[in-house]
Amino acid sequence: MVTKELKLLGPRELRLLFTLEEEGKFVFKTDDARRILGTSEASIKNVLYRLRKKGRVEEIERGKYLLIPAKAGYHGKWAEVPFLIVSEIVDPYYIGFASALNYWGMTEQVPNTTFVVTTKRKRNLEYGSLKFKFITFSKKRFFGIVDEEISGEKFKISSREKTIVDGLIYPKYCGGLDEIVKGIWESQNEIDFAKVIDYAKEMRNDSVKRRLFYILDILELNKKIRSKDLNKVPKDLKWLDPSGPKKALEYSKEYGLIINRTKKDLMSWRGY
Repeated sequence: MVTKELKLLGPRELRLLFTLEEEGKFVFKTDDARRILGTSEASIKNVLYRLRKKGRVEEIERGKYLLIPAKAGYHGKWAEVPFLIVSEIVDPYYIGFASALNYWGMTEQVPNTTFVVTTKRKRNLEYGSLKFKFITFSKKRFFGIVDEEISGEKFKISSREKTIVDGLIYPKYCGGLDEIVKGIWESQNEIDFAKVIDYAKEMRNDSVKRRLFYILDILELNKKIRSKDLNKVPKDLKWLDPSGPKKALEYSKEYGLIINRTKKDLMSWRGY
């Protein structure tokens, strides 16, 4: 049965779309259209222009396009597309922050933006229903990455431990510090806390350790860390939640923190 949408497409437009779908190409270049259509440059530009006007492709960069599925989608794969096309947009990269929290089952919150860490400066992208937020890290902070697979295709994502460390530095990209607290609680048996501490040291950010120790304390998970890691008492003070209100509620000399979020706030998800 020919749908109304297909009737609105010309023969060359259909040929390009069907071939790209058969090849499983969500992201394609002008060279791909040239190979598939084998026609003049003017004709190729015209086909791409018409498909853009009809909402079937989006130009994400010069000469690089995203194939937008029909309403039925690619047999349900459209929801998986963001993770699978990032490598076509920027390299190196890894999926991180709120996106990684959700993937690892550390939160039930489904972000409407895909958070991507890269060593390059990259402008945020938004097209169709897809949004990408790029966070730039130095090469020294670009580690803790694992390969995962969806529908037979691999992508790179921060490990559970690196997701926690990144989130403790920039809670705002994870939906707030309370989401990190919840993630630690939900995945306490899957997390290697010694590795989290080692990663925090490698990131050269002492605030991560302080926030981690405080969170483990309020969650009563202190036994998850080595006693020697608690020996040094910080002399200076750091904000517990760098993305929270800059108003001191109390001070923790033990962890060297300015407490600007209440325990009740951080554990509201638990019905505290």
